[in-house]
Amino acid sequence: MKASKSRRSDHPVDPMFLERWSPRAFAPETMPKADLLTILEAARWSASAFNIQPWRFVWARRETPDWDRLLGLLVEKNRDWAKNASAIVIVLSDSLRRREGKEDAPSGTHAFDTGLAAASLVLQAQALGWWAHGMEGIDKARTLEEVNAPEGYEVQVAFALGRRGEPDDLPENLREREAPSDRLPLGAIAFEGRMAPPF
Repeated sequence: MKASKSRRSDHPVDPMFLERWSPRAFAPETMPKADLLTILEAARWSASAFNIQPWRFVWARRETPDWDRLLGLLVEKNRDWAKNASAIVIVLSDSLRRREGKEDAPSGTHAFDTGLAAASLVLQAQALGWWAHGMEGIDKARTLEEVNAPEGYEVQVAFALGRRGEPDDLPENLREREAPSDRLPLGAIAFEGRMAPPF
């Protein structure tokens, strides 16, 4: 299956940006560990302020010992469809700038840097024929405990990764939403010199 061709950019961009979207219908198949490590390797090479690299990833593949535990950290409405994914990746960031020989200080870019790494994860997954759906719906307090996160770490999102499945396998309320969504026009989000309505 391919993404809808109805998306159109205002200016020329690589097709991978228009083809990327976040499906919920996954085929319950096993992801080779090598593929998941390649996806995480792409994330590892993201840009990072001061080269702090605040991102951390905790993952489980379906049919492995940690699968049910990580899946169980998602809110119920996400578990209902993510249970068919091939992998779950929890994305955390270190909110502290930790440098050897210096006192820890708050990091103003940890979430931004981790978002860059997450984008690399998503695009590498797509390049390998896997799809990713990011979720905020996760029990963040319990996740910090379950993944043994050190003090100062924050849970950003969880990703479900897998091959596209059939929309009819989704809960009924999600079936009609199983299509690429549009975006605001460029003129509504990018401004030369200063912001102007619409914001």
